[in-house]
Amino acid sequence: MIRFLVILSLLGGLWACNSPSQEQSPEKLTPIQKMPEIPANNRLSTLRMDSLQEFSWMNPPDQYRWEDSALYITAPKGSDFFNNPENGEISASAPYLFQEVSGDFVLTACLEPDFQDKWNAGCLFLRQDSSHWIKFAFENSDATGPSIVTVVTREVSDDANGAVLADTELIWLRMIKKDNLYSMLWSRDGQNFTMARLAALPEKDTVQVGLEVQCPVGAKAEHKILYYYLEKKRVADLRKGV
Repeated sequence: MIRFLVILSLLGGLWACNSPSQEQSPEKLTPIQKMPEIPANNRLSTLRMDSLQEFSWMNPPDQYRWEDSALYITAPKGSDFFNNPENGEISASAPYLFQEVSGDFVLTACLEPDFQDKWNAGCLFLRQDSSHWIKFAFENSDATGPSIVTVVTREVSDDANGAVLADTELIWLRMIKKDNLYSMLWSRDGQNFTMARLAALPEKDTVQVGLEVQCPVGAKAEHKILYYYLEKKRVADLRKGV
């Protein structure tokens, strides 16, 4: 009898340990993303407040600064680029740091946007004129949260959500021009890139290209750009970026 009671006690202990009522909900942990190793050719390291060289501002921000070769740009409330297809309203107020480039190129940047409000984004931005431009963004989408978003504007803008990256704070974006074709690729590590979109704009040899930051509805947002480099070259494969 004693042996039987001991066995029942042990079984009861095991049941209690494995009972669903004793299980605790697992903690939701965000994976830690390592700070990237920034290549030595970082163009941002050669720019300063009083020396933008070949770069110019469209919609100059009230606040921007360099710190350890990273560029911080504060986007004011209501700042955006979007030619709204639903109501015809045009927004073209976001800070945009650009250079004019002729011919084919590959532009790569590493960005860490401020995602405290919806639609906040750090972007690569290419502009022919007010009616033809491309925005390639890491954006806090109202639909999917932190995501890869592309906007191609041919008179009116479209709006396409891509990969959802809720566990990622910074992203590498790459934009490639080959004749009148534009490829947009993204990467978590700066080495392995995935194509988000391939689009065409009218033929134009010289375009503006650079960095755009936005804060459409929040009070303001300070976005961080860790790396920027543009290489004049013609790729063979727009989908792979090589």
